[in-house]
Amino acid sequence: MAEQNFRTCSITGLKVHLPVERLIKANTLTALIFIAVGGAAALLAALTRWPAVHLLGPEWFYRILTAHGFDMLIVWIIFFEIAALYLGSAVLLGVRLAAPAVGWIAYILMLGGAVLVNIMVLAGKADVLFTSYPPLMAHPLFYLGVILFAVGALIGTILFFATLYMARKEKTYTHESFPLVTFGLFAAASISVTTLIHGAGIYIPTLLWSLGIIKNMDPSAYRLVWWGLGHSSQQLNVTAMISIWYLVGALSVGMKPINEKFCRTAFVLYILFINVASEHHLLVDPVFGSAHKIWNTGYIMHLAVLASMIHAIAVPAGIEVALRKKGYTKGLFEWFKMAPWGNPAFSATMFSIFIFGFLAGITGVTFGNAQINITAHNTWRITGHFHATVVGGTTLAFMGVTYYLLPLIFRRQVWAMPLAKIQPWIYGIGVAILSSSMMLAGAYGIPRRHWDIANFGGSPFAFAWDPTVYMWLGVFGIAALMAVLGGIIYVVVAFGTVFFGKKV
Repeated sequence: MAEQNFRTCSITGLKVHLPVERLIKANTLTALIFIAVGGAAALLAALTRWPAVHLLGPEWFYRILTAHGFDMLIVWIIFFEIAALYLGSAVLLGVRLAAPAVGWIAYILMLGGAVLVNIMVLAGKADVLFTSYPPLMAHPLFYLGVILFAVGALIGTILFFATLYMARKEKTYTHESFPLVTFGLFAAASISVTTLIHGAGIYIPTLLWSLGIIKNMDPSAYRLVWWGLGHSSQQLNVTAMISIWYLVGALSVGMKPINEKFCRTAFVLYILFINVASEHHLLVDPVFGSAHKIWNTGYIMHLAVLASMIHAIAVPAGIEVALRKKGYTKGLFEWFKMAPWGNPAFSATMFSIFIFGFLAGITGVTFGNAQINITAHNTWRITGHFHATVVGGTTLAFMGVTYYLLPLIFRRQVWAMPLAKIQPWIYGIGVAILSSSMMLAGAYGIPRRHWDIANFGGSPFAFAWDPTVYMWLGVFGIAALMAVLGGIIYVVVAFGTVFFGKKV
């Protein structure tokens, strides 16, 4: 490939293939648009579940909740992950993208599918929530939109693998193996293949069912296959998130893993065992016997937990060692005090590590236990857990690395840096309190999805909650406003940088 198709980044020294730069820009900007749309839906849903406000009626609450789940758990994150895959392959390895035209096909399929799903949801033709369980049925175009998105994402993932092959064939990197960040993204992409195949595999027959070609859709079979998409998609998010921890640690403080082989082994454990955890969504179903459920959640799942524990040691330890090498050696915690907290990428990553490690990780292991899951599964405890996982862990990590993507890929200095510096603090603290209050309210039995927990929509069967529940719901409402404010600042700073930031 001619050298004129590359540029050299003045900040990092990395060679950037110009066609891949354009694809990264398109996927990143689209991700930002959908986090804004999903965040608006989150605000409306939160103001409805907060009894003091109770904004929307039931019809629009469930409609908005469907859009919120799809846009935040799937669309925003996977668009950003596709951009990260292109960055971790072509840019970090200094190679051209294998087939830029195929990348644009993947992008068009994903964008078309995401727009189609949102149109169907907001038109009132897909009030089926994120999980879309039968016998609830949506318009056929809703299922078609999901299939198009999944196929597009799968094509983008395959393009990532092809680019890795090209880098190895052309020997564009100096080490024997891929850099750790690229290796972690390879693990995420490997998980995404099975994830997206599950998605396309279950939504194709569901599409045929909605068209009347298939007469019956078994709910148990649907749930079994669907959670291969629903939960596994969050596991590829976790793997991509941890890859970004290593990347931001290296860029912000010069972190190097204490034992890189140890970290690579953890990523391999994710590939082999993390999808097994999908079954914990079926622990209240009669599909599997008790012996299988206990074996799955009590033994096999913890091989993936072991991988998370390795990363939980490796990343903070690597940051500590890097800062101590800079001279911050007084006492146990001078390195922590003197860390670059004014760097929004670093502070966002540290919040991500804390929230994921403590609020998400500990509760995930607890709620995924067969004996405890039976009491926790249909309560707000589960919702609080996955908000800690995806909103507190993955989203904060992606927000953090954005502050490096903007100068590297968009070639703009971060606009309104004072706002950028406080953004992770507002968002991180808000999400931490939000998730905790949801789990604490759920401990009293608050249901996961009910529109009106105060009087259950005028049901004659009155139920009086412990007054403490309303205190936690009030805390939840205030924290939701705080998290939304942090999200707004992130989107404003990102778009402000793209359009008004000083050129690098």
